[in-house]
Amino acid sequence: MPVEISYFAAFIAGLLGGVHCLGMCGGIVGALTFGINPSISTKGDKTPEPQPAKNIYPYLLAYNGGRLLSYTFAGILVGGISMMAANLPILNNIQFGLQIFAALFMIALGLYIGGWWAGLRNIERAGGMIWKRIEPLSRRFIPVKSPFQALILGFLWGWLPCGLVYTILFWSISTGNALEGGLLMLSFGLGTLPMLLAMGVFAASLTNFIRKPWVRSLAGGIIIAFGLFSLVNISLRMQA
Repeated sequence: MPVEISYFAAFIAGLLGGVHCLGMCGGIVGALTFGINPSISTKGDKTPEPQPAKNIYPYLLAYNGGRLLSYTFAGILVGGISMMAANLPILNNIQFGLQIFAALFMIALGLYIGGWWAGLRNIERAGGMIWKRIEPLSRRFIPVKSPFQALILGFLWGWLPCGLVYTILFWSISTGNALEGGLLMLSFGLGTLPMLLAMGVFAASLTNFIRKPWVRSLAGGIIIAFGLFSLVNISLRMQA
């Protein structure tokens, strides 16, 4: 798949994957919103008031900025490792194999989001071992007292076990390039941004829409189509 189309596909996967983000990160974003120090929005008498959107959004932006930083860092890391491995004589012919597996993971992701197959949950369980070590550290930043603190918290929560993230991360490995791997994960993260930013303020109405079966089916079907397109593209390049 051409690089530009890969970035676009990763963005669309993140955008449509909001169906999955709602279940995985909705509670976290809600916790961030309600965990903001009440003193941020008080009058002279120090009486806490409900947080207006203009006060919440800097924290949501910082949180999501940290999350995107963690995705980009992970993409650069695995892309760089893949790039070094590709220079080893014994491994220099595995690139097509990695790309095929990445396309298959994309199809699996579509099935997962569409609610037709839940196999990616096994990958999320495996990633839970890493999260067990990071999660206690994240608790130190709650309640959130500043946007910088929200940024750090977002970077830590970016490592939350997620089949959606792992699928794109595997795709980053198949690029065999640190820069492309990082940009691919950044494109995916940008796709998730609209859904998670809206979630902090419009969670109730968004939940009702995202949980509609036809929305899940449409999102899953489009992502499966990207995976199939990628397989066809790989097949043509192998025959060239």
